[in-house]
Amino acid sequence: MVLGSPRRRLPLRVSDIMSRPPAVIEETGLLIDAARIMHERDIGSVLVVDKEGVVRGIITERDVVAAIAHGFDPKTTRAWEIMTENPVTVREHERVSTALERITETGVRHLPVVDDKGRPVGVISFRDIANLILMLMEMGVIHPSV
Repeated sequence: MVLGSPRRRLPLRVSDIMSRPPAVIEETGLLIDAARIMHERDIGSVLVVDKEGVVRGIITERDVVAAIAHGFDPKTTRAWEIMTENPVTVREHERVSTALERITETGVRHLPVVDDKGRPVGVISFRDIANLILMLMEMGVIHPSV
């Protein structure tokens, strides 16, 4: 996303608005712990990592609700059983517009931000992008078309 007049450009990067540190749980972690992390941090997703710390999946609020609705016991269900595998990711040096394109194209609301080795460094969500747009509108940097 490049904002501003032709003379003034504001290239926003994922690192400018991503949430960090990311909430993570190991693949063998329990569903109840993933839900507890989301509740305590007031966030909508937890990244699932392997023993080397590489992102293998993501659990969202929707996943928790679906798992419970399907009879999974949160006290015995492991993260790997309900996670969305191989989530769409983004890198922190990429533009916010790239993250928004991935969110729009895939219909997800949370993108893990990973380093060169696939380890999580943050999360960018649709809410983060919406908050950025609102802030820029309030600052007069961008104007909504009516």
